[in-house]
Amino acid sequence: MLSVRQLRLALQWRAPASALRVYGRGLRAFATEAGSLQDVKPSSYGQPLFPSHPHLVRPHELTPGIPADEYEWRRKTLMDSLPSDSIVVLVAAPVKYMSGTPEPQSSYKFRQASDFWYLTGFEEPDAAVILEKASNPRGYRMTLFSRGKDSAKEKWEGARTGFEDVLALFRADDALPIHAFPSQLKSLTTIYSHIFIDLPNASTKRPPRTAKSLLRYLSPSALSRSEYESVVDSLSVPRRQPLAPLITKLRSIKSEHEQQVMRAAADISGHAFAKTMRFTQPGFSESAVAAHFEYLCSLSGSQRLAYVPVVASGPNALIIHYTSNNQVVQDGELILMDAGCEYNGYASDITRTYPASGSFTSAQRDLYTAVLTAQKALTGLCTEAASISLHELHRRSCDLLRIELNQLGFRLHTGDLERILYPHFLSHPIGIDLHESANFDRGELLKAGMVITVEPGIYVPPVPQFPKSFHDMGIRIEDEVLVGKEHPIILSVAAPKEVDVEGACQGLLGLQPF
Repeated sequence: MLSVRQLRLALQWRAPASALRVYGRGLRAFATEAGSLQDVKPSSYGQPLFPSHPHLVRPHELTPGIPADEYEWRRKTLMDSLPSDSIVVLVAAPVKYMSGTPEPQSSYKFRQASDFWYLTGFEEPDAAVILEKASNPRGYRMTLFSRGKDSAKEKWEGARTGFEDVLALFRADDALPIHAFPSQLKSLTTIYSHIFIDLPNASTKRPPRTAKSLLRYLSPSALSRSEYESVVDSLSVPRRQPLAPLITKLRSIKSEHEQQVMRAAADISGHAFAKTMRFTQPGFSESAVAAHFEYLCSLSGSQRLAYVPVVASGPNALIIHYTSNNQVVQDGELILMDAGCEYNGYASDITRTYPASGSFTSAQRDLYTAVLTAQKALTGLCTEAASISLHELHRRSCDLLRIELNQLGFRLHTGDLERILYPHFLSHPIGIDLHESANFDRGELLKAGMVITVEPGIYVPPVPQFPKSFHDMGIRIEDEVLVGKEHPIILSVAAPKEVDVEGACQGLLGLQPF
């Protein structure tokens, strides 16, 4: 096992470009000098770190693709924005169980709370962090609470990161056991005037009822009743302020490292789309198509899907969030697939519509071209120079789709487009979360570094007011777009989008299904 000093050196060391080789997506191999670190099995840490997982994490990174210095910058930027006499409190996500029984075998794969991960990079449950604004050169003091080492439990559940390593790798000023969190919080809240904290589910539209949910969630048995009530009182509303809107502002602009990870996630998903188009055949189940996409993403290094995929064949595409995926693809149908992987902490979100048989019918091609024309025009507006908001971008999408549909013989009346044919919003921000919209202002002008989706769609029900040749067609085309100063960058470019999706389906682009 490495000493703390060796770990510090490992994090500070930067491998020369010539020393790095990439084997496929997500697998990094390091060709270093003799005596270089090798994989350590089993790992001594509760998450992939360079000493144990050099094929995933580079020496200067804390999490794959994100340097330790960037986490430091995030914390410092947040704390510098707060008034003096402030503290920030964040807790980790809980472990969730399939059956409600707290047994490791029945737990879902753990995913860390997004804001907690954004500021710490720490990926274990039963953890918390307190940041105190300070006058030291760093600008703050960081205390990270975690489970620490426990050989008996680690034998069953896997490694946990020790307190010494928390100090060395995660740059905490102090590392304490999680059971000390309530008492520490109580003592600190008597000192500071501004307590920035989000209670569990505070990012949802329904606000939490009481501060008690924080302690119940984290450590229900850690305190006596009187101590418990005392800590709750210390989080009184006059001094408590929401934290999520401040972190949302930081997360809305992606750093260069984040952009690179998001491009990698989109590449994985995009290539999986292309191969899944080639794989799909009439007679396959929608679930088989979804499974093939997930398999390809996992094979390329994705840790999980970012959401339950939509694989909607034929009229099923009229259901915007169709996730049953339990019917059979028929010859002549379109398949609307909305899917994306999560890679190294960042989501991807892509939608493509393609013909199950490999070729569009004339009507399918016409409607697809209409949506594609609008989507490409809207993508071109995703720049800071355009001075446009998501609200305005959506309004333009309605105008463009209305023009395209009129050219196809639709005679639209008031409300036909927005209520029936195109009932959803055009766009949402994306990053660590699939929808980073909870505290995002759709009226805010787009800025360089934001990443958003652009996803117009048309869904034609079988009713007489619309041309019969388009009945039961649902077509949506969605890309992830990095907003630039003057030009947008389409991150999801690897997924076929032009009418040559037929080529992807037919194997004319040199693609194989696996």
